[in-house]
Amino acid sequence: MASISSFLSVARAPFLLLPVTLIAVGSMAARLENPISWSRAGLALIGLIALHMAVNIFNEVSDMRRGIDLETQRTPFSGGSGTLPAGLISGKQALYFGIVCSLAGLLVGIYFFRLIGLPVLILMIVGAVLVIGYTDLFARIGFGEISAGLGLGGLPVLGAALIQHGHIGPSAIAAALPASLMTFNLLLLNEFPDEEADRHGGRVNLVILFGRPAAARIYLLAALLVPISILGAIFLQLLPPVSLLAMGPSLFLVRPASLLLRSPKEHPPLSSLAANVKWNLSTNTILALCLLIERIPW
Repeated sequence: MASISSFLSVARAPFLLLPVTLIAVGSMAARLENPISWSRAGLALIGLIALHMAVNIFNEVSDMRRGIDLETQRTPFSGGSGTLPAGLISGKQALYFGIVCSLAGLLVGIYFFRLIGLPVLILMIVGAVLVIGYTDLFARIGFGEISAGLGLGGLPVLGAALIQHGHIGPSAIAAALPASLMTFNLLLLNEFPDEEADRHGGRVNLVILFGRPAAARIYLLAALLVPISILGAIFLQLLPPVSLLAMGPSLFLVRPASLLLRSPKEHPPLSSLAANVKWNLSTNTILALCLLIERIPW
């Protein structure tokens, strides 16, 4: 009988901080326009966590079936959880768990569809395609990073804003862009140490498609676009000036980016993978706090 910790492990529980930051950013962006419903934000968070878990679970099931997880050199940030190879939970149990998580996310989506209407349905359909198609389609045609950037980056930010007032404001759109870029890079950097295992398992990601030097340049470009997009949004008055603080965490990437560009054929060290995660989570968190501060009547 699989333990609760095994189910949490195959769902990659430590990675579930990302949905929290995304819902926070989208909700605070909506709050710039009008007061928000915290209960709606909480329900949206539950739905997004369930869908994020489903993506992680389906990815682990697929990687085990294709032998990828038997060849990777696991780190805390890449290479899978190791739950299935260790026999802590069966593939069938994991698959059923992923389906349950998907259904939980779907139920939340249906609730908001009945509440808001067609715009939610459109986001639901796009999100469902990204969730279902990531592992066995998008990750095998060179579209995995973009799929992840949208499905676990920009779209949740837009969705969190949408379910508050029934529309997506310009501030939410501005906040969704850096979120997409950061999730794109979160996956891209983790693909460097997994290159050989991914290649043997039939994946076609940017590292395999273009080679490590070109993939490193793509990573750097996406990283640079994050503070540029925040600065541009402030200039266009889509985000408040205090949002400049959200550019600060980009300093986490100075050493990882330089190491990646200098020696792209070497695996990024653990410290670089950790810095990549810190950059993502702290940028989203600080941006959400900046948007919250902007609405506080001092």
